[in-house]
Amino acid sequence: MKTFKIIAFVLGGVVALLAAAAAFILATFDANKWKGEISQLVQEKKQRSLKIEGDLSLSLFPGIGVHLGKATLSEHRSEQVFASIENARISLQLMPLLTRQVVVDTVELDGVKARLVRFKDGRLNIDDLLARDEKEPPARFDIAGVKFANGELAWRDEKAGQELILSGLNLTTGRLANAATDKFDLSAKLAGNKPRLAAALKAGGEYRYDLDKKRYGGAKLDVRLSGDVGELKALELALAAAALQLTGTNEIAVDQLLLTARGKEDGDAFEARLEAPKLALAADKASGAAVNASIKLTGAQRAVDAKIALSGVEGSSQALKAGKLTLELDARQGETTVKGSLTSALAANMEKQTVELPAFSGELAVANPQMPMKSVKLPLTGGLRADIDGQTAALHADTRFDESKINAKINVSRFSPLAMGFDLDIDKLNVDKYLPPKAAAAGSKEADKQAPEKPLDFAALKGLNASGVVKIGQLQVSNVKASNVRLEIKAANGKLDVAPLTANLYDGSLAGALSVNANGNHVALKQNLANVNINPLMKDALDKDVLEGRGNVALDVTTAGTTVAAMKKGLGGTASMNLKDGAIKGINLAKTFRETKAVFSTRKDTVQQAKQTEKTDFSELTGTFRIAGGVARNDDLSMKSPFIRLGGAGDINIGEDRMDYLAKASVVATAGGQGGKELDHLKGLTVPVRVSGPFDKLAYNIEFGGLVAEAAKAKVEEKVKEKVQEKSKDLLKGLFKR
Repeated sequence: MKTFKIIAFVLGGVVALLAAAAAFILATFDANKWKGEISQLVQEKKQRSLKIEGDLSLSLFPGIGVHLGKATLSEHRSEQVFASIENARISLQLMPLLTRQVVVDTVELDGVKARLVRFKDGRLNIDDLLARDEKEPPARFDIAGVKFANGELAWRDEKAGQELILSGLNLTTGRLANAATDKFDLSAKLAGNKPRLAAALKAGGEYRYDLDKKRYGGAKLDVRLSGDVGELKALELALAAAALQLTGTNEIAVDQLLLTARGKEDGDAFEARLEAPKLALAADKASGAAVNASIKLTGAQRAVDAKIALSGVEGSSQALKAGKLTLELDARQGETTVKGSLTSALAANMEKQTVELPAFSGELAVANPQMPMKSVKLPLTGGLRADIDGQTAALHADTRFDESKINAKINVSRFSPLAMGFDLDIDKLNVDKYLPPKAAAAGSKEADKQAPEKPLDFAALKGLNASGVVKIGQLQVSNVKASNVRLEIKAANGKLDVAPLTANLYDGSLAGALSVNANGNHVALKQNLANVNINPLMKDALDKDVLEGRGNVALDVTTAGTTVAAMKKGLGGTASMNLKDGAIKGINLAKTFRETKAVFSTRKDTVQQAKQTEKTDFSELTGTFRIAGGVARNDDLSMKSPFIRLGGAGDINIGEDRMDYLAKASVVATAGGQGGKELDHLKGLTVPVRVSGPFDKLAYNIEFGGLVAEAAKAKVEEKVKEKVQEKSKDLLKGLFKR
């Protein structure tokens, strides 16, 4: 009993002593002094201004606690506010203090706001707070729990132009220390740009971490995000995992991971799912069950159903291998359907963040009722390697499309925004085989019901950043045939440049450039055709049989418009031709002049429709054209033949598909060639020939009216000349007789 009395007496004394000490501390505690000293210490150590506007108070029971009212902390060496708080309370456990241990019981924070910034040079506005003196030992802490209410955290990346705000941030945790395991509950609202973000976040479960060993993870995790993210609307994202553990930078362990997402994109509904029952990646070993992923997209004009399966995982985190990767695709865009499959082994390195499909193989089946062959299958073989951290990738693939053998190489130099180079080699390609049937001929019932012309849309160029070379051994497009085609392509900022563009065609060659600008639908074309056989080219390209010959054609034109018709009417630039040993088809001038000898005396014009069986031969044909508003103007036409010289001037209206041209034919003084003797009545005269009408129904009008007067005048002048010559001879004879 005496012992108990002594113990009770001692304890009572200790309690009394502690109470007295507590009373003394509370009575002598000078809050203003501590506020000033704390602010001064922060200024000296961190060069930041700490302003404590609210009360600073101390409590000792039931535990030692400090209460802080409203306070602000400035940016480094600036008075601009970095963070602020409305209320804070920190309480310490008493018993550990007796053994010289500081254990924080609870930390309660209310109304905390902070602003994190990454500057254009990569620095953070908290670099000074994160810096640690190497002489100081690592900080040790132990907190029983944290309650964070009504917080706001703002992030601004000046380099990327990105902003993100977490508002209404509420967080409750269990024990926090250098190593701890406990429960947490989190909720917040997210808003930002790049991508545009407006969503709500909720998360809960258990956390497990060890800062010294750099191990982080959790258990019974349940994370949900709902709202709008970029182009994804009404997104519902959920992540659940029985266990998730990260160690260092290259070890991961997953148990019963399930990630699901659903929402809408451009009005189309989508669903995505990822399942990883068990996956372990360690420095020395990797193993796991099959990993499956799928995505479905459903809309009025398109649908996608894609599935990915990964099995046979082995190796290590630094040399991860999967025996088999399988991709299955079933997609629809309008009337076009695409079905395919792809298999390959997989090699990945998590530390270097590289992924490789060393040899893949598969098949794509494309079908469309508008295609002449309705459907086509494309076998695929090749390889792929991607460097995620370096934002690069390389792909090589071989396929056979119908009668075309295709080899492609693609190098991606940046993932976002996408930038790539390519090299495409095709042995032969007939584009016309895969285009829808041509519209019905003019005048038919189908043509009368034809819908208005669809506008041209070059918008796809605005997001394209690519450069490369396309080589085609034999090419047919719009019925034009070419060989050894080579196109050097560069696309950036909504503009596509093809320069140079070279090919062999119609016994000659082509060299030039093409430019298409989606910003305003501008097109520029510059082409030089050398030693080309013009007749088959015009037949194939324009379906016109009006000219024969070989030679050079130059074209330098620009246009703009939202439809083909508008572009034809907006055409401007220059063109020229220099042809030899050919013919103008549709009229035989020599024959026509002979047959109209009688008409010549009647002073009447003659009009005849072009006939493909008739032609006027020439040894040389040259001319230049000035093009404006879709109309090509020529003033220097020159055609030479054994008996006729042809010049002329007029307009070729490309926009309206018609022409109005006045050619002037002169019969040369020759007795040979195509019945030249029968044209004596036209020698020395210029015969006007007007060519007019739509391209598909040209008419030739030989304007003999007025030509008779010119001929009569020429005869009078000839008689006068003869009399003058006779008089001159008589005069000369008389002079010599003297």
